[in-house]
Amino acid sequence: MASSSSSGLTFKLHPLVILNISDHYTRVKSQSYSSTAGVDVDSPPPPHRVLGCVIGVQRGRTVEIFNSFELLYDPSTHSLDRAFLEKKQELYKKVFPNFYILGWYSTGSDAQESDMHIHRALMDINENPLYVLLNPSINHAQKDLPITIYESELHIIDGIPQLIFVQASYTIETVEAERISVDHVAHLKPSDGGSAATQLAAHLTGTHSAIKMLNSRIRVLHHYLLAMQKGEIPCENSLLRQVSSLLRRLPTIESEKFRDDFLMEYNDTLLVSYLAMFTNCSSTMNELVDKFNIAYERHSRRGGRTAFI
Repeated sequence: MASSSSSGLTFKLHPLVILNISDHYTRVKSQSYSSTAGVDVDSPPPPHRVLGCVIGVQRGRTVEIFNSFELLYDPSTHSLDRAFLEKKQELYKKVFPNFYILGWYSTGSDAQESDMHIHRALMDINENPLYVLLNPSINHAQKDLPITIYESELHIIDGIPQLIFVQASYTIETVEAERISVDHVAHLKPSDGGSAATQLAAHLTGTHSAIKMLNSRIRVLHHYLLAMQKGEIPCENSLLRQVSSLLRRLPTIESEKFRDDFLMEYNDTLLVSYLAMFTNCSSTMNELVDKFNIAYERHSRRGGRTAFI
């Protein structure tokens, strides 16, 4: 397996794909433990590797992975259930006509030789499928996501052309709905009964860590560009183009249109907050009136009076 890809493709991975793969693996692992609960063994057998397809779109040299679905796989013959795959593909085409099968996913610590059989089986659907690998083992020292994306390239090994997996870089891409969902999950109340102050402290700590990491990476990039300007390291045009593209986005936040749009969105958010507060107050007032009417009605029945509210 080569160290890195040379195709020049840019991969963007959405969080929904990671959640789907993790959920698939968790369900299979839970079912395997449940099936061996009454068996007297030293340790339950490890769960089978889970497999599925990843779908998305490709625009030029950019490949964006939006979603995934499970596949039926026979490990004894290393074959896929083609009828099930074609049925799922047909159903997804009806809902997402612009999505195509980009490749497949699996779980494990590293790509295996048997994975190439599955990879070749999908080449009639996509001539160059990608392979998304999730490592389910927990490593507290690892800071990056346990996700690896592989491409297949034809290399000449010992005079024989062979397909091998090469690792490709990727970035995490989110849409508005995914950001809202992730933010909602992050703000869920902890099961140990933590207070709101504890959640706020955890949220501020995470924000501070993110800003600190961004600052350190900008400092590293600044030192790297200074060294490149002084001639201490060779000039890389691809990196300079990326930095230039990033810097061209900065004047956008200084324009009059951005200021107007920002104020409009800010005012809309305040309006929604005020409406929610008024609705909450009205609901509380209605509950108070109902309770007062019930209490006064009981009192009027004893004294022969009628309610006045």
